[in-house]
Amino acid sequence: MPTRAIEAASHLQAFVLSGVVTVLALRAYLEATNYPQIGGGGLHIAHVLWGGLLLVVGLGIPLVFLGEGSRTAGAVVGGVGFGLFIDEVGKFVTTGTDYFYAPAAAIIYVAFALLVLLTQAVRGRTGRSRLTSAERTANALDMVLRGLPAGLTDRHRADVRRLVRGAGPATEEAIAQLLDTVPRREPPPVRFWQRAADGFRRLAVWATRQRWLVWLVVVYLVVEPVLIMVAVLVDGVTGELDQEREWGAVVGVTATALVTAVLSLRAAWLLRSDRRQAFRFFKLALLVNLLFGQVFNFTVNQFGAVAVVALDLALLGVVTAEHRRLRRAADRGDLPSH
Repeated sequence: MPTRAIEAASHLQAFVLSGVVTVLALRAYLEATNYPQIGGGGLHIAHVLWGGLLLVVGLGIPLVFLGEGSRTAGAVVGGVGFGLFIDEVGKFVTTGTDYFYAPAAAIIYVAFALLVLLTQAVRGRTGRSRLTSAERTANALDMVLRGLPAGLTDRHRADVRRLVRGAGPATEEAIAQLLDTVPRREPPPVRFWQRAADGFRRLAVWATRQRWLVWLVVVYLVVEPVLIMVAVLVDGVTGELDQEREWGAVVGVTATALVTAVLSLRAAWLLRSDRRQAFRFFKLALLVNLLFGQVFNFTVNQFGAVAVVALDLALLGVVTAEHRRLRRAADRGDLPSH
């Protein structure tokens, strides 16, 4: 069985994020420049070709170079290539090679949603507690070998020692001796994007601890799907839906809104008797909307649905944090665990 890499989820996350940013930036650029074409005389160099080229480059970097930096660079370059590739999916699922095929946005969303689910599955299977002793030792050796050219910081040395802890006295002693041969390196200076990311994480932690924000999210989750169903009903009565070309997507949006409304109302009903179970239902409602409802939403609203997805992800973060807090409180006995 192949040895699992402890940093696999981080590389997949870099791949997905770079792909998402590429698609959004490309769509914004093409719309701003009125969709220019590279080529002439009957030729058009589609950006799917550049995507394939960057996918090859992204694959080649870690094949040629050693180290964590090459893996991260390969993931980012490959993600950009995948973004350029998947952006043109509309041309390859229609007989008329229609780049503006309405469900193409939904297909792109599904592709990245599946990659996010894959990343989470890999993260769950490659944590330190899930790896075997031999796999932890292999990852520790990989970290040591990566540090041979430029050295290892004290933090990386501590990570190596934690990985081999419990692997046996002989293995721990061998790794300690190997670490002594690796030069010591000072930690790199903190970059501005790292400070920004740390600030964002602190802001997110602060936000999830605000009780007023939690209750604002609860109100939104109960009201929003009901408003969607009312809006569809009003459009049907006024005749606005007669101009809609993607009827199947409209039905999907409405059906998903109905399911999330039922789940959210059920959660609201449980708030007095079992808040932990209530927030589990709120979380389930958001997941249903993200995994199913947004597929139809992208078909109807195209890339205008990105803002809704971003909002749903923020709400999911708040609801998940509150659910974890209630679960920990119940485990400590601070709350009844109905």
